[in-house]
Amino acid sequence: MRIYLPATIPMLRELVDKTELTAVGGTAFALTPALRESYTSGNTEELEYAALLEAARAALRLLSAEEETPRRRAVIAADVEDATPRADLDLAAVRLTGPVALSTVAAVHVDDAEAEGDVAKAAEVIDAADLGDGDAEFAVGSAEDHELSWYAPQELPFFLELFEHGPS
Repeated sequence: MRIYLPATIPMLRELVDKTELTAVGGTAFALTPALRESYTSGNTEELEYAALLEAARAALRLLSAEEETPRRRAVIAADVEDATPRADLDLAAVRLTGPVALSTVAAVHVDDAEAEGDVAKAAEVIDAADLGDGDAEFAVGSAEDHELSWYAPQELPFFLELFEHGPS
C-alpha cells in the first residue's frame, strides 16, 4: 500500500541517517476504502493525491509542536505492507506497525522556500483552523495553496545537504 507519512526537515535527516523513520503516533495516510467511498468520483491517482494533502496538513501539526524546525511541510511517499485503516482519526489515516525503511520510499514531497512564511503562519493556527476559526482556516489555506516539490529518494541526501549548508 502506498502511504503518505507527514514529516519535517529534521525527520527527513533522520530517515537518511538511520535509513528508517518511525511515524509519529504510528500514523500515516493512504487511499483507504473509507476515503474512496467518501468521493463520488476520482481515479486512484486523484484520491492518492487527496491522501497526500491530508499528510501535508498533518505536517503542519508536527511543525506547530516543534518551534525550532524549519517551516516547510514534508511528506514521504512509501510502499509498505503493514498499514491498517484508522477511521477513528480520519478517512485517510492508517496505522503503521513499524518504521518506514528508506528502501521503501517512492518519493519525498517538500515545500519550496517561497512557502515558508505561509507555512509558519499556518503552523501557528492549525489547531484553531481545526476548530473552525475562519481566519485560521484562511491561513492554513494559504499554506496549502503552495504545491509540494517532488524528489526521488536518491535525491534526498543532496536536498538535505543543500538545505543545511547551501550551495558550495
